[in-house]
Amino acid sequence: MAGSFEVEQYSLSKLRQFHERFLSFSNKIVKGHCKLWVSESISALVVIGLFLSFLLATVCAYFYVFPRYQPAAVRTYRVHESSNSVGKCNVFEGKWIPDESYPLYNASQCPFAEPGFNCLANGRRDRGYQKWRWKPKNCDIPKFNVQEILGKLHGKRIVFVGDSLSRTQWESMICLLMTGVEDKRDVYEINGNKIAKKIRFLGVWFSSFNLRVDFYRSVFLVQPGPAPRRAPKRVKSTVRLDKLDDISKEWIDSDFLIFNSGHWWTPTKLFDMGCYFQSGGSLKLGMGITSGFRSSLKTWAAWVETSINRNRTRVFFRTFESSHWIGRNRNSCKVTRRPWLKTKGRDRSRISDIIIDVVKKMTTPVAVLHVTPMGAFRSDAHVGAWSDNPSVPDCSHWCLPGVPDTWNEILLSMMLSKNGLTT
Repeated sequence: MAGSFEVEQYSLSKLRQFHERFLSFSNKIVKGHCKLWVSESISALVVIGLFLSFLLATVCAYFYVFPRYQPAAVRTYRVHESSNSVGKCNVFEGKWIPDESYPLYNASQCPFAEPGFNCLANGRRDRGYQKWRWKPKNCDIPKFNVQEILGKLHGKRIVFVGDSLSRTQWESMICLLMTGVEDKRDVYEINGNKIAKKIRFLGVWFSSFNLRVDFYRSVFLVQPGPAPRRAPKRVKSTVRLDKLDDISKEWIDSDFLIFNSGHWWTPTKLFDMGCYFQSGGSLKLGMGITSGFRSSLKTWAAWVETSINRNRTRVFFRTFESSHWIGRNRNSCKVTRRPWLKTKGRDRSRISDIIIDVVKKMTTPVAVLHVTPMGAFRSDAHVGAWSDNPSVPDCSHWCLPGVPDTWNEILLSMMLSKNGLTT
């Protein structure tokens, strides 16, 4: 037979040619051309063998390659490797389990734990709220190892920015890290300030480790301002949605930058106080709170994209912290002795949804600490009447030690992961 078959480009026309040549080949057999028969049969067998080998290789390749394609995870977070953890899992999906090894510190021995959050010192008798550990569904948060953490944070600067819930997390972080410092005098506020609710900046220095942990009070993240000229009488102040807080320049020089916002984005903190939104020179009197919050987050995102050195600074944003106010107007506070068994709808938040949506569209990597679902169960862990002002119940803030310690355990795990801190 003249020519040879091209196995790699087998087509219908080639099969037709093969059929015609096969018939010709049969005729030659009938005519008794034995020598040619032997040559032609060997060629045919070679071609058929090559064709079958090609089909077999194709089938094997298909079953080898395609099972390896898996759906992408919705959102996963790498947890600091330990013998008890899986490489990747959603650490914010899980449940609270009893653990007698908690709490991780004594608030009365930590000078940076705000007196209003030290519930035991303020008269709370049950201690069970301190004995719960967060257990992710498919992995474990590594056990808190303060010496390892302090060693890897040497020479770093951690900055928290946000409202009073950010200050609570900042206090928790300092108390956790202080458990690994032998001489507590080596830890001090750099300006000699005491913890105060309305102070704009607090910075704590761990001198033995050349480590700074700062807090900046910025409840809206964007800039508050006075009422513009010729504004309606009901306008007493504004939130400048298009301008980031004027202290934002202080946040840039950091290794870890952790934001939160949300608890001041309510009618009682805004419209009832005569505070309305402004963008440029225009008042936005008809703008709703969720629209205003989204606009402010876009301003924040643009600042991160243009101002942050992504080669040095890792950025985090913590979502809305579940509160447990009850009653028709949600003005009643009942602190339970144990966590709720169900979230009762508090595992979702419009504020959290906006944060996740805005971050998803950014080019600069931002890790979302989605704490809303885990906090929804913890009706037992709020300050309630055990604050420094017991006449005002509190179902928004958390006792220390407590839930914010878990936020920091997760945060530190992410900071110290392979994709996080490099030393």
